[in-house]
Amino acid sequence: MGAAFVRSFNRNEPVDIIEGLLGYAELLGNPAILLTGLPFSLTLMLILLGHELGHYVACRYYEVDATPPFFIPFPAPIGTFGAFIRIKAPIYSRRVLFDIAAGGPIAGFILLLPPLVVGVLLSKVIPGIAEQGDLVFGVPLIVRMLEEAFFPGIPASDIYLHPVARAAWVGVLATALNLLPIGQLDGGHILYSFLGERTRPLSRVLVVLLIPIGLIYSYSWLLWAAFLFFFGMRHPMIYDPNPPGRKRSIVALLTLAILILCFTVEPIRR
Repeated sequence: MGAAFVRSFNRNEPVDIIEGLLGYAELLGNPAILLTGLPFSLTLMLILLGHELGHYVACRYYEVDATPPFFIPFPAPIGTFGAFIRIKAPIYSRRVLFDIAAGGPIAGFILLLPPLVVGVLLSKVIPGIAEQGDLVFGVPLIVRMLEEAFFPGIPASDIYLHPVARAAWVGVLATALNLLPIGQLDGGHILYSFLGERTRPLSRVLVVLLIPIGLIYSYSWLLWAAFLFFFGMRHPMIYDPNPPGRKRSIVALLTLAILILCFTVEPIRR
């Protein structure tokens, strides 16, 4: 998929997802085409790895048993289903839960900023290009701010993001999804560390709110609503009456700011 993004960018053509998926067949005859996709793929894997290492390092610090990060390869439009770590021990402390949950998105956001800046700088202006192709990618606030800084007065629809910026865009999307204050997502754990059991009904309300957002803006939110409702509503049992504290409250506001910068109601549409 990285090679497909690079090829389309070099040809000034919109991204053709079907052609990219069919490109897997080309690997049999010409494995070297993978090399052209490294700017996208390595950037994306670094961001995903950084996110999971943020969780993993926090787990190691608090001696919480957890696996190293695993990547999930899959022939998806972005070439992967992301990465994860498995926490194998219970977490009983609000502060430990907060630090482990917040460590991932903060680390991932810090790592995605340099390639996002460089990628937007390497992007180019082609009238209407961003509204063409099989899929149309949304423009989160952080991406639009950089576009406006480097291409003042140019509408987002005319800016063709470089593959490195597209990889960082995937990192932005992953950060926003993980920071949603729902269930087992990082944002859900952050909220749970402050509100405890009161988070459970709030998570259900937020999942329900994803349904009208999906109907109005992007059907992908309907899939997320269903997935979270059936598989992502649990929280670890916390037996710690101590609040997270003022410093962690400030960090929580930082994660909220990151969510606002990364979120878009229309991440991908056809």
